[in-house]
Amino acid sequence: MMRETNMIPSPCYVVEESPLRGNLALIKRVSERADVDIILAFKAFSLWKTFPLFREYGFRSTASSVNEARLAWEEMGSLAHTYSPAYTEENFPVFVRYSSHISFNSLSQFNRFYPQAATAAHPVSCGLRVNPEYSEVKTGLYNPCAPGSRLGITAHNLGDTLPDGVEGFHFHTLCESTSRDLEKTLEALEKRFGRFLRQLKWLNMGGGHLMTRRDYDTEHLVSLLKSFRSKYPNLKVMLEPGSAFAWQTGYLLTTVVDVVENGGIKTAIIDASFSCHMPDCLEMPYKPAIRGAGDALSPGAPNVYRIGGCSCLSGDFMGDWQFKNPLTPGDRIIFEDMIHYTTVKTTMFNGVPHPAIAIIHEDGSTEIYRTFTYGDYKNRMN
Repeated sequence: MMRETNMIPSPCYVVEESPLRGNLALIKRVSERADVDIILAFKAFSLWKTFPLFREYGFRSTASSVNEARLAWEEMGSLAHTYSPAYTEENFPVFVRYSSHISFNSLSQFNRFYPQAATAAHPVSCGLRVNPEYSEVKTGLYNPCAPGSRLGITAHNLGDTLPDGVEGFHFHTLCESTSRDLEKTLEALEKRFGRFLRQLKWLNMGGGHLMTRRDYDTEHLVSLLKSFRSKYPNLKVMLEPGSAFAWQTGYLLTTVVDVVENGGIKTAIIDASFSCHMPDCLEMPYKPAIRGAGDALSPGAPNVYRIGGCSCLSGDFMGDWQFKNPLTPGDRIIFEDMIHYTTVKTTMFNGVPHPAIAIIHEDGSTEIYRTFTYGDYKNRMN
């Protein structure tokens, strides 16, 4: 179906080095112009074999689990900016070992664990995650500030005095959002927490800043950040997007295995799964773009297919797309923009294996990073 994919196994996540470098360069420019730290959120992208590229551009990372924190140290070569909804007596010493900054989700967690951070072998700056109680995110599953959210301390619960040892605030309100959304969030933050901002050393503005999307206004973002920093020169400002780094940097290559028809609906069953390999399509939900196909908008249009996944989950499908030609077994289907929030969420539900992982380098050569076997499935339960 596509000449450049003939040597790539199916299914396969394919990272493209050239657009990845483009994203890294753009984000670095924003960071330098606004004089802020922009760090990679592993929860969206943690394909560590690409980290030499990230290090080349000078990026560090965030962590929300001990595994992510350790990965930051071992493969990114730096200590992590860490936040977790809850730490335990067992895992907090590990977080301390691999973190430069730690944010706490509640005052009780801060009071419980701050003494360990304060006496760490290396400096660890501690802060609180706050909830500005404002977000433009419409999908509840992805809204950190939804009513009753467990994430972050509200102004009412924080009171008028910060505990000794609090050096920063961390908030997260965005999801694939614009700089205008960030502007409104900062207004809410100042309204509810402004009395504390001049006392702090740093402010982590969380993720969701989709600055590599084509229509994102990076000039406004830079201006907004510069203005905020001039108002609070005491604050070191950090942003931790995930999707922005891997946005439009690759695809999921799949193959049609069978075509079935029921009630006038044709379904092309592929060797991949929405549930296992593209979960955000079902959770968000959103309909991904397929290379060479379009939305089936006209009733009775030819070559219209629903795409079905290879798991036994009845809801493992999406539709409908119109293709130029009828689909037959062996045809390859490419789902665009399938690098962020895919490899980090992929499961082996139903025993369905992970897709292989590959990168197409700038010189056109293809490197297969990883393939998966029965042993990967069996050993995950050991």
